[in-house]
Amino acid sequence: MRRLIRRDFILLGLCTTLMPILPRNAAAQSYPGRPLRLVVGLAPGGATDIIARLIGEWLSARIGQSVVIENRPGAAGSVAAEMVLRSPADGYTLFMAASANVINTQNDKVSIVRESAPIAMIGQEPIILSINPSLPVKTLQEFIAYAKANPGKLSMASPGNGTVPHIAGELFKLMAGVDMVHVPYRGGAPALTDLMGGQVQVAFMGPAASTSFIKAEKIRALAVTSKTRAAAFPDIPAVAEVVSGYEANQWFGIVAPKGTAPEIVQKLNNEINAGLADAQLQARLIDLGQTVVARSATEFAQRIAADADKWANVIQRARINI
Repeated sequence: MRRLIRRDFILLGLCTTLMPILPRNAAAQSYPGRPLRLVVGLAPGGATDIIARLIGEWLSARIGQSVVIENRPGAAGSVAAEMVLRSPADGYTLFMAASANVINTQNDKVSIVRESAPIAMIGQEPIILSINPSLPVKTLQEFIAYAKANPGKLSMASPGNGTVPHIAGELFKLMAGVDMVHVPYRGGAPALTDLMGGQVQVAFMGPAASTSFIKAEKIRALAVTSKTRAAAFPDIPAVAEVVSGYEANQWFGIVAPKGTAPEIVQKLNNEINAGLADAQLQARLIDLGQTVVARSATEFAQRIAADADKWANVIQRARINI
């Protein structure tokens, strides 16, 4: 009788221990059982939104459930990030993250670095350093020499204070040893209008905003900020060809709330990476100026952490108030 009682207690203890685990595993195995939401922190029509819709379309076909794109603009993506990262960690609410979300995490109510489950990196794109064509320089070497000869006289436009193009410009100033006055705008369009009009002489801008003006020769592209020349812009040299070690890309990827089951993260990572290996989807992303980057969830998490440290260092060294 004592042996039977002891055995029953052991079985009861095992059941109690396993109870929290079983529902989670069962949920992960049956995932997804309903449509997913992929939240974008910017208005429809921009590069981030278009990339989200391409990935959502691919993912929907692969997992057999709709992926609904939901735009929640506000505070450079922080409003959407907060909403997603405070949602249930069940894999049904995802966030279309970008490197801008890790630039100044100490001012956000939630932290992508600390409070997300990174799922998959999609791609990265360089910033383009462009100038007004009236500036008497043709190459990056000439531009740096001109800027050094005219300290504080050049105005450097960006689409906003604390954006990736802004911080890329500040990193360039530090590493190239030049002094330019930063002029933040509310978006790329007004900044490029003033660049073409000569109100500012230099701009750091994403390819979606500036490519058409470069092709029309209304502004002159001097360099891209990627480590090497970008596939989408093979004729534009990289800053690193002149300023050794310089690199400042902006990336896009998908994250979920922290605590999302590893099985769900892995499933989504596998399906998204399969899309990034698809020639047709690759071509569409390259047309948007992206360099396709497929990574494991762990590697993506490492990239997020590394960028957060890198940009925090630039902000501190350049004494930027964001």
